[in-house]
Amino acid sequence: MNEIKPPLAQIELVVGDITQQADADIIVNAANAQLESGGGVAGAIHRAAGPDLAEACRPLAPIRPGKAVISPAFRLPNSYVIHCLGPVYGRDEPSDTLLANCYRNALLLADKQQVKSIAFPAISTGIFGFPKEKAAEIALRTIKSSIPSLQTIRTIRMVLFDQADLTIFEGKLAQIIE
Repeated sequence: MNEIKPPLAQIELVVGDITQQADADIIVNAANAQLESGGGVAGAIHRAAGPDLAEACRPLAPIRPGKAVISPAFRLPNSYVIHCLGPVYGRDEPSDTLLANCYRNALLLADKQQVKSIAFPAISTGIFGFPKEKAAEIALRTIKSSIPSLQTIRTIRMVLFDQADLTIFEGKLAQIIE
């Protein structure tokens, strides 16, 4: 008997605002352990989603580095927000494994929701200090290795802060896909 395999997910790289990814079913929050609003990505997502997001996150916290939890997206144009706690570089060890776990756990959680698309920020590369080149390689290798096991996700988008970050991720993606 021939089994029909679904098409594999595609990786997209864009410069943009994670809160403005209306065509993504799920966006990923580079969260803090308490899943509270703060600076950077977490602050932007909480502001855009409104106060209901903080209320929904309260019973899910705290989380540990590498872990992911899911909540409704409230006023965001998406169905869900997956909150991942990336490692603080130089403090949370093994940082490479913990960062890979963020991406892997978010993808598994999203796939359980039977959605078609997910958008990630570059987790841990802001105030958590993870070197961008290294973070890009870990993120993209983890995503690539996770794709064959995904059942419903067809688009995995990295939403990057600026052109410099896009250039880093494009270079790493070209190396990984070779």
